Formats: sequence, C-alpha cells, structure tokens
Amino acid sequence: MTERGASYSVGQVAGFAGITVRTLHYYDREGLLSPSERSTAGYRLYNDRDLARLQQILFYRELDFPVEEIRSILTDPQATALGPLRERHRQLNEQIAKLQRMVEVAEQAIEMERTGVRLSPEERFDIFGEVRWDLSYATDAQLKWADSARQRESMERAARHSKEDWRQLMAESAAWRRELIVAFEDGQPAGGERAMDLAEQHRAHVERWFTACPPESHRMIAGDYLTDPRAFAMLVPPSEQLPGLAQFLHAAIEANARRIMEG
Repeated sequence: MTERGASYSVGQVAGFAGITVRTLHYYDREGLLSPSERSTAGYRLYNDRDLARLQQILFYRELDFPVEEIRSILTDPQATALGPLRERHRQLNEQIAKLQRMVEVAEQAIEMERTGVRLSPEERFDIFGEVRWDLSYATDAQLKWADSARQRESMERAARHSKEDWRQLMAESAAWRRELIVAFEDGQPAGGERAMDLAEQHRAHVERWFTACPPESHRMIAGDYLTDPRAFAMLVPPSEQLPGLAQFLHAAIEANARRIMEG
C-alpha cells in the first residue's frame, strides 16, 4: 500500500472484473480507460479511481451502450447519462415486449403441436378465439397428474381431435360459458338447480371430449379455478371474466358433486 492507495496490474484487474486482458487493452486504445500509474519496472498499473471508472464502463456496456457514447459520458463534464439511460430503458422495454410476444406465439405453437392440432394462425383464431392454451399451466398440470390414468387419457384423446372436433368442442364451451355468465348475472344461487345443472354440463363436456370425470375429479379441477388464474382463463377468457365468477362456478361444482354423491 502507498499513500495513493493500492495499485493493480492488468492481469489482476482483468481477474477482478471478469473480463480479458485484451478487453482492457481495447478500452485503453479507445480512450475509455488508461492505467494511471506505473511500477518501478515501468509496468502500467490501475489505481482505485481507475477501477471505479471501469465499473462505470462495464455498467454501460452491459446495457449495450456504444463505446463512443460511453466515452462522451465519462469525459465530457457537461454530459449526462440520464437521457441515454432513459432511451435505453425505453428500448429494453420494447425488446422485452417483443420477446414476450414471441414467447407467447412459441408457447401456443408448442401446445398446438402437443395436442395434435395443426392449424394455421387464422384457423386457430377462428376456432379458439380469445381462449389460449397456457403452456405453463398445461405443463404444471401434466406434472401434477403425471401418475393419473385420466390425465394420460385426456392428453391422448386431445391429440386425436381433428380440426372439426376442436371447432365443435369450442362452440359447445362458448355456449355453455354464455349460460354460466347469464346465470351469475341473474343472481342465481351457486347451490341452486340452474347453477348445478351448468356444473353438470361442464362435467359431461369433460367426459365427452377428454376423460372420465367423476364428481371427486370434477371438484379437483374446480379447485384450480380458485387458486390458479391460468386454469380459469382456459375456461373463461379474461375479457369475459367477472368478479366472483370463478367462486360461483367452484361452488356450483361442489354443490353438484354433493347432489350426485348423495342422490
């Protein structure tokens, strides 16, 4: 140690920063960072102030700032990083939004492949509308019920559905969904005949298109409608959801299950 503080060789700084010696030489050539000191043997050394500047350089490089802009920010006393940082923030948000859209498209395509539905984008929109097969939920459900024979049967039957099968399935689901919303808006009790009949129609729909769905299995499905928004969104698109609708359907399925088991 000296009064000036510690001094570090090029190799040491490269090790500290997790970069290569070649990168440090590049920063030196570009006028971004030059070692401020020399050893008695003439070797160039970095001091603490140099390390602080390197930290700034690496921060801006991580944000993909060009070298010229970094040099301007660090050397011009009138320059400020606020404007460039705001612009980079905007660009990153745009990139995130674009990547998210790409992820959604990829997930939809993967899920369509998993279910065996090979449709053009226009056909998918025509058949499925706002309803989207959430790949993350489908994967979680697959893991959750991996040992279930009914889960395996459901996936196998889904894979065999034709385009017309899916069209009919989704039409039935949409008609049922409209009746559910009307019953809910009419203030029908979840334990009343109308609500329980709608719950029974949903259970029959699952059995007709996917797998056997006894009351206990139906109750487990309904449990996800309360705890996982992704599950309910596959049944009722977000644009059609109403506060309390998921709770209403869950209670109706519970009441219908009791009606079947007690009857």
